[in-house]
Amino acid sequence: MMFSNLCSLQISLRQRLYLPFHLFSTPPHSLYLTQSSSSASAILINPQHNHNISTLNSAPDENFRPNSLHLSQLLLQCCQSKSLSSGLQLHARVTKIGLLGDATIRNHLVNLYSKCVVFGYARKVIDESSEPDLVAWSALISGYAKNGFCGEALDGFREMHLLGLKCNEFTFPSALKACAVKKDLGKGRQIHGVVVVTGFESDVFVANTLVVMYAKCGEILDSRRLFDWIPERNVVSWNALFACYTQGDFCGEAVALFQDMVSSGVRPDEFSLSTILNACTSLRDIGQGKKIHGYLVNLGFISDPYSANALVDMYAKLGHFEDAIAVFDHIEMPDIVSWNAVIAGCILHDFHQRGLELLKNMIDSGTVPNIFTFSSALKACAALGLQLLGKQLHAKLLKIDLKLDSFVSAGLIDMYCKCGLTKNARVIYDLLPEKDLVALNALISGYSQNGGEFEVLSFFGDMHKEAMGFNEATLLAVLNSAASSQVTSISEQIHALSEKAGYLSDIYVTNSLIDSYGKCNQLEDATRIFEESRIGDLASFTSLITAYAQHGKGEDALKLFVKMQELELKPDSFVCSSLLNACASLSAYEQGKQIHAHIVKFGFTCDIFAGNSLVNMYAKCGSIDDAGCAFSELPRISFEDFAKV
Repeated sequence: MMFSNLCSLQISLRQRLYLPFHLFSTPPHSLYLTQSSSSASAILINPQHNHNISTLNSAPDENFRPNSLHLSQLLLQCCQSKSLSSGLQLHARVTKIGLLGDATIRNHLVNLYSKCVVFGYARKVIDESSEPDLVAWSALISGYAKNGFCGEALDGFREMHLLGLKCNEFTFPSALKACAVKKDLGKGRQIHGVVVVTGFESDVFVANTLVVMYAKCGEILDSRRLFDWIPERNVVSWNALFACYTQGDFCGEAVALFQDMVSSGVRPDEFSLSTILNACTSLRDIGQGKKIHGYLVNLGFISDPYSANALVDMYAKLGHFEDAIAVFDHIEMPDIVSWNAVIAGCILHDFHQRGLELLKNMIDSGTVPNIFTFSSALKACAALGLQLLGKQLHAKLLKIDLKLDSFVSAGLIDMYCKCGLTKNARVIYDLLPEKDLVALNALISGYSQNGGEFEVLSFFGDMHKEAMGFNEATLLAVLNSAASSQVTSISEQIHALSEKAGYLSDIYVTNSLIDSYGKCNQLEDATRIFEESRIGDLASFTSLITAYAQHGKGEDALKLFVKMQELELKPDSFVCSSLLNACASLSAYEQGKQIHAHIVKFGFTCDIFAGNSLVNMYAKCGSIDDAGCAFSELPRISFEDFAKV
């Protein structure tokens, strides 16, 4: 509901861009100014402009007459407070007494309407003016750019330029900002050309905006080149490039640039430090992050909410949870961003119960959770299997009528699936107005985790017919179901889809194909994919060795293990268990003892699967004494263990 209201508001604003201006009716004794300048000044001294206008309205006609200076001052007050209703009354009075031709009054009106996002009226004032000046155009273009109407801002800039008005250091940044938001590099370059011709390239504000424009359009090298040409770089110049590097995922360059700034003697501000903290988080560089923490303390910015939130986020995401809590506890009034950072950090590092406790503290403090809070809480419920709390969170989402994004919708589906409620998850999916891959993958994975392999295969078939598309995660879930249900035809179809879509280069898809073919006893296909992929990681070796061992190809499994040793890959307990099963089927006692040595060497003696396979191998090789010794070392003894002995 909130999102739809916002959209309708945005539509109505766009529809109002060029509405005709109609004067509001005004009381007969309103908006008169005193003939005496001292009386008018006394009215203007009052900081409450609404009171000023009402005072003017109540003054007798014979003592008042128009005065453009006082009207300009009142309009300036309206601009500063964004008081549209008072401004409309003043506009009506200005029009009635014939002062709309005054450039200062006209510019204040354009500025007021632009700040109040009523661009139809602002544009009408300009259109009715015989010679709108640079100030009026700059106010209109700035208002467009600041409120996201970037196309209109560029149209206004072009129209102003065609009228022969020379731009200044205030007009260029607004137009360049519009290019940056639209990522319109072509128009950005054209405006850059005008900047050079008019001699504003050396202006620090224009230069900073050019740096940002090129970076946001993906031209990082041009952005850095322009930055290097700025004659007197201030902290805003450095911050512009920091933000561009960090947003463009050039975090290492951002950190190196910060060192250059400090070395050059420029004092960083809170924006510099919070941006570099985000870069350190992306780089997982806790050492550099702690240095920035030191700068924050020494420069007195530790109480800055943005910097504090960035610190909490960095420590939480990099696993230094106690440091994150310590910084969070020192925030005097934590906002929603602070709470979300520390709660998300808990969930990320599997402190699910602690995260839910913090959620309760947050609600008790009066902070209203948002979509990101709910997303973290749902992950905690899914991990802990908290079915009741998950349902309560779902009900709360419905009650406050939050527009669910794809990740929260997928979180709900995942939560219900991990609580064993796949029917509820399917209802959530079916009710989604726009179904995407995130939700689709969550449902398919949920079916697979709950033993619904045939539901996965049927559901994927239906979605593929509807051209829903797929990605690596989809293929992995479907291949896992195909392997569990041993449906060879599905593996072959997914193989063909993967090859056609170019996913065979993905290591996870390739390993899943090897595993699926192996479990379906299609060993030739599994071997061919293994050899063609040339990935040679532990997962691919494990899948193929296990397939060989399960389907009576023990010798091939042992040969493959030799290749694995040549690549110096360390086996895990699962590989050892499969190799022991291969030795058992071959009654290969000596090779089994070698695998036993690897189990001891890599510390797998307490692994229940490796231990059971060891007992099985010695028993089938006829070495009852060795089987008994291996049996006695098992961490726990099950009925199956006794049966094997």
